[in-house]
Amino acid sequence: MEPDGTPPYLRIAASIRDRIESGELPVGRRVPSTRQIVREYGVAMATAAKALNVLRQQGWVRTVPGGGTIVAERATADPRRDTGDPARDTGDTGRGAGDTGRGASGPGRVAEGIVPGASPTGVAPGSTRDVVVRAAIDLADREGLTALTMRRLAARLNVGPMSLYRYIPDKDELLRLMADVAFGEEALPEPGPDGWRAKLELSARVQWRAYRRHPWLPAIMHNSLVRPPAVPSGVRMVDWEVRALGGLGLSGHDTLHTVLALDGYVGGIAASHALEVQAEHDTGITGRERMSADRSLHADLFAGGRFGALAAVIPPGATVLADLDELFEFGLRLHLDGIDALLARSAASGPAQDAGSGPKRTSDQMRRDASSG
Repeated sequence: MEPDGTPPYLRIAASIRDRIESGELPVGRRVPSTRQIVREYGVAMATAAKALNVLRQQGWVRTVPGGGTIVAERATADPRRDTGDPARDTGDTGRGAGDTGRGASGPGRVAEGIVPGASPTGVAPGSTRDVVVRAAIDLADREGLTALTMRRLAARLNVGPMSLYRYIPDKDELLRLMADVAFGEEALPEPGPDGWRAKLELSARVQWRAYRRHPWLPAIMHNSLVRPPAVPSGVRMVDWEVRALGGLGLSGHDTLHTVLALDGYVGGIAASHALEVQAEHDTGITGRERMSADRSLHADLFAGGRFGALAAVIPPGATVLADLDELFEFGLRLHLDGIDALLARSAASGPAQDAGSGPKRTSDQMRRDASSG
């Protein structure tokens, strides 16, 4: 990752694209091979292949069997007019919604000079990139993540699909930028409320509100809990939470696991809501309607007294097992009470030690000690 947060493969793709646009690499000319990219940029073979794949997806290059990768014919066409619809490819469609054209090199052009990492989040407010990302967020909010394609987004902005690639190199980067903007809409205060519990409760509620506003967000933020995406607003959140637990006697190991477990709980509940919203987008049927339609199946499932313990705690005629907001509140209290108990055990056992200062006592060890005592 570069210092400004831009992945190396995107920088390499942008560099080769600039050479194509300048005419240094004309149509039909071979572009650098993966081995040449490895030598020139000092990156791994997989990174080089990924850079060429980005250019291939964007239509700048194509692969010729036995002839390597060459500059594609379409690369000479004005990408702002490449909509895929001949009826619309007759005029300049380069101006996006809300774009003033400031910084453009000609009338009607989208603002130039926006590069990955131009701001700490990669999305400077008011920039053309900001317009594109917020339009994508609105589309995903309204119709779900599966409805978000570069072509549909371009149509929404009344520009050609290829013009989007001047600001967003690929779909993965678009999703990352969307998540960063959406997750960072509500900033955590500094220093925040007094006490670790009030701080962690606030961070959990901020996350929950973001997930409720943008049901597609958990699919990006919680794609992997142990390998989270490089989303600056998410990293800031975790750093803020870790600082909230500082100086309370937990080891670094247990501090990180405490934060990840809490955030994973919030994201997991939000993912349930996200799946229901996406299913409604895809089918037009609400969760309550599905539950009602399956009423006879549930009756058969519990017939004859089977699963009696569960049946006894489900309210009669229920169309949902629990309200998600109520479930979130209940689970949040349980998590915070559990952290309170963990801190109490840590205080009773003495200061924690991290790597480099002797053996550390983890929560598992403290749990075993407590049960044996």
